[in-house]
Amino acid sequence: MASIDDDVDFKDYLQDLDKDQVRIIIRVETRRFRKPTTIISGLPNERGSLEKVSHELKKKLATGGTAKDGLVILQGDHREPAKEILVKLGYSASNIEVQ
Repeated sequence: MASIDDDVDFKDYLQDLDKDQVRIIIRVETRRFRKPTTIISGLPNERGSLEKVSHELKKKLATGGTAKDGLVILQGDHREPAKEILVKLGYSASNIEVQ
């Protein structure tokens, strides 16, 4: 019979597989008042993972932002630093496209 610990390891393994298969796009849009805004799309949106990634990015980049509608929206142009942080979080660099 499988224990709870085996189930947790299985979930972690599935999460790692998801990280290798996602296609992340990082782009900059000019929004209200001509302010640059970094938009990150393609991140998995399950069990609060989008909010965790958003929180980590905002903390490391010292900027404001939000996670909604499957997107992470950051204030300012943070394309390259955001890519580096996502790679450190375990996402594959070859699956991250910076526009």
